[in-house]
Amino acid sequence: MQYDFNNIEKKWQEYWAKNQTFKAKNDSEKEKFYVLDMFPYPSGAGLHVGHPLGYIASDIYARYKRHKGFNVLHPMGYDSFGLPAEQYAIQTGQHPADTTRVNIEGGVDKEGKKIEGYRKQLDRMGFSFDWSREVRTSNPNYYKWTQWIFIQLFNSWYNTDADKAEDIADLITAFEKNGNANIKAVCDEDTPSFTAEDWKAFSEKEKQEVLLNYRLTYLAESEVNWCPALGTVLANDEIVNGVSERGGHPVVRKKMTQWSMRITAYAQRLLDGLQKVDWPQPLKDSQTNWIGRSVGAAVDFNLKDFEDTISVFTTRPDTIFGVSFMTLAPEHELVGKITTPEQKEAVEAYIEATAKRSERERMADVKTISGVFTGAYAEHPFTKEPIPVWIGDYVLAGYGTGAVMAVPCGDQRDYDFAKHFNIDIPNIFEGVDISEEAFADKENTVIANSDFLNGLPYKEATKKVIAELEKLGQGEGKVNYRLRDAVFSRQRYWGEPFPVYYDADGLPHMIEEEHLPITLPEVDKYLPTETGEPPLGNATEWAWDTVAKKVVENSKIDNKTVFALDLNTMPGWAGSSQYFNRYMDPKNEQEIFSQEAINYWQDVDLYIGGSEHATGHLLYSRFWQKFMFDKGLVPKDEFAKKLINQGMITGTSAFVYRWSQNYLEKVIFLSHGFISKVVDARGFVNDYSKPLENLISSLTSKPGGRVISEANWKNFMPLHADVSLVNSSDELDVEGFKNWRPEFKDAIFIGDNGEIIEGDNDKYIVGREVEKMSKSKYNVVNPDAICEEFGADSLRLYEMFLGPLEQSKPWNTAGITGVHSFLKKLWRLYHGGADGAFEVSDEEPNKDSWKTLHKTIKKVEEDIENFSFNTSVSTFMIAVNELSSQKCASRKILEPLIILVSPYAPHIAEELWEKLGHDESISEAPFPKFEEKYLVESSKEYPISFNGKMRFKLELPLDLSKDEIESTVMAHEKTQQQLQGRTPKKVIVVPGKIVNIVG
Repeated sequence: MQYDFNNIEKKWQEYWAKNQTFKAKNDSEKEKFYVLDMFPYPSGAGLHVGHPLGYIASDIYARYKRHKGFNVLHPMGYDSFGLPAEQYAIQTGQHPADTTRVNIEGGVDKEGKKIEGYRKQLDRMGFSFDWSREVRTSNPNYYKWTQWIFIQLFNSWYNTDADKAEDIADLITAFEKNGNANIKAVCDEDTPSFTAEDWKAFSEKEKQEVLLNYRLTYLAESEVNWCPALGTVLANDEIVNGVSERGGHPVVRKKMTQWSMRITAYAQRLLDGLQKVDWPQPLKDSQTNWIGRSVGAAVDFNLKDFEDTISVFTTRPDTIFGVSFMTLAPEHELVGKITTPEQKEAVEAYIEATAKRSERERMADVKTISGVFTGAYAEHPFTKEPIPVWIGDYVLAGYGTGAVMAVPCGDQRDYDFAKHFNIDIPNIFEGVDISEEAFADKENTVIANSDFLNGLPYKEATKKVIAELEKLGQGEGKVNYRLRDAVFSRQRYWGEPFPVYYDADGLPHMIEEEHLPITLPEVDKYLPTETGEPPLGNATEWAWDTVAKKVVENSKIDNKTVFALDLNTMPGWAGSSQYFNRYMDPKNEQEIFSQEAINYWQDVDLYIGGSEHATGHLLYSRFWQKFMFDKGLVPKDEFAKKLINQGMITGTSAFVYRWSQNYLEKVIFLSHGFISKVVDARGFVNDYSKPLENLISSLTSKPGGRVISEANWKNFMPLHADVSLVNSSDELDVEGFKNWRPEFKDAIFIGDNGEIIEGDNDKYIVGREVEKMSKSKYNVVNPDAICEEFGADSLRLYEMFLGPLEQSKPWNTAGITGVHSFLKKLWRLYHGGADGAFEVSDEEPNKDSWKTLHKTIKKVEEDIENFSFNTSVSTFMIAVNELSSQKCASRKILEPLIILVSPYAPHIAEELWEKLGHDESISEAPFPKFEEKYLVESSKEYPISFNGKMRFKLELPLDLSKDEIESTVMAHEKTQQQLQGRTPKKVIVVPGKIVNIVG
């Protein structure tokens, strides 16, 4: 019987779906285990073979845990809000909801594009997902709870005494009794002080404005990354090299009133929590650096001729006497106020230029030195000397206070700035030469030229200067964090609407929870309005009736009972920040999840996903989880015990080489072999360039020398070719390429030896390079095609066999034949009967088969527990080879063997399990138990040598003494034949190793 993998896989996928084999229960007596994958954004391009790597690994572990007797939750859903769907809607007019549905479920979109659909692709790979718990972040019944969490955050403040979030009503009660003088809270720095009497005298508007300074989600004017082409704000992680990750559009900095999340309240707890979770150290380091805890002092510098002060945070207050200038961020609120008329034009030009650079670009650019003097001066707190105030783009408005006290003798960037602009560099370090560079070794610092700090080391000087600043009322010791509050508004259509309306004073009000969800309105256009409002400004029915408690036409807005709704939507990370908890009780319409469900599942035991989410989703999710913990909604303040970042499966891109020149009328493509003859290792044309000269002579009457003399590596431009047009020998289907790229239909292709490619017998060899697998690089391999040709089990095994889970590894379709051959050999092991019939016996296995089985059990269990899935595949291959050579057909061996294989290749395992006589799925069959006794050797096959030459082998019990071994060997008939009556001089016996008879 042949291994008919296509029908076998189809059969068992239908069985699992019909019987809901992997449906988890919330009330099981079994111990729970929660395995989670980072859910995908469902793009129209579908999955390529790189996407399932983490899913396969998590599925192996989930299946293994079921075999070990756990109640396993392994859900899947879709992070289905996203900018790509909105951009497609702008281009085609197709509603993002329709696009998203087709991308998930498959079908044909309005543009006539056939979409396979994520769900069908995932099902085809045999994943043991509990689809009854599927969530889609763009479904109203899901984002109802995202809106609900937003309201909880709005109605909360952070009590630093209790070190937790508390209800805003408690804060209001405290204000009514004592004002805010004794309130220990995370709040805006410019929050005014007031008494209980002041509070009672405030108008309702004033009270709400004060409360916005404390709420965990609040409205504030902030500097944002604005992308005009996309018409929206972008997060820092959505910008690459100063342009939008999506589309590569320019990004500028501008001020906008935005919703923000007060994640900074949780900065220290987010740092401390990293010690409690088993996450990759590089990811922990990324979050630690992103949060950026530093200890130092807050210092206020008075401005000359102004009532204002410039506040700075410094980790080196001991160097305060070395301050020779101050630098403000170009966006700093004081810049416009303090700039003198003489400097105004230069300052404004600099600000305009800076607005075109992203924060990341400014942070990364350490070579460019730029800045402008404002004309204003600050006053030194101790010497009272004037300090010039500059602006420079290396200072960011959102980091710290947006201002720095520049100490050029102790900071290299300040040093370079001072040298560039000829600013004074006073030396405040004893015995240190700063003529060439700044001195930044604080541990070996002794302060000089600093009045009362002279002669003090770093730590003592720091304590003393902070004490003196506190006496002056111009500073204090402080712990600072680089982490900033997270901007939570996006000027997009395809995102969660805010459950917020605005009164006549522009103050926000939450819609009552019982009226959620507030669903996205229909719009005619998905672009911003002509007046610059977000896309929701195009809606004609987007107002809240506070009496009827529903969304009504905009024409009814009267700012008395009907008010305007928020025109922004939430960012992409909103829907992913609690999805792991919603999976626990996804059908619950009364609450985000029941306490019974959350207390049973508790948290995620294993989370697998990409490291690119380190400072995005993974940080925001931890923030929301800690907030939910504070509110008593979840039992754990960290949502995932263990996290693994899977590596990347890279693609092997194919390149053709276009020769850019002005001498030949046709487009010329040179093969990789020809290029290697013409261009040297440095990328320059070889001095010996006969191949090029001959080529030119064959194509034109012009002499080749002049062309060659002017040629260099830049003339040979690599272009991506679709890998589907290239065979396993790297030969390009030239006609297929011309059909694919019709602009090159008349191009001439040159082979390795300079020949013009004219027929099927000629070969054009492409260049190869390992790159990220991407649609734009035309190196994507579709898993559907692999499943069709080799089967899903082969795909699963091959992706694990490629290498360690955490490492990147290149895809090579040719390599999958090895694991496919293994599965066919595994199949034949169970089909040793006549004409390949299924045959398993009840005979007792021999000791070799027992040994093979148990060393396989031991190795596979260790590998799975250590996530070393690649070595398990090798172990299976060895086991099947050994059992085949042993001609093993014993049920006692083959039945546990297929359970071991089941997590990796579940379809073939289910089929063979059924053939073994089982009516139930193999999925919960107990995992085989390793028994050491089968690996303990009871005998040893000794090589019996005569004068150092091995003549035969003899198996003897391991417990024989040295004398017993010698007696047994000497009495053996083969020994007597070798000796032919002679008496040996001596017999050398090494127990457990050798016997050597001498003489």
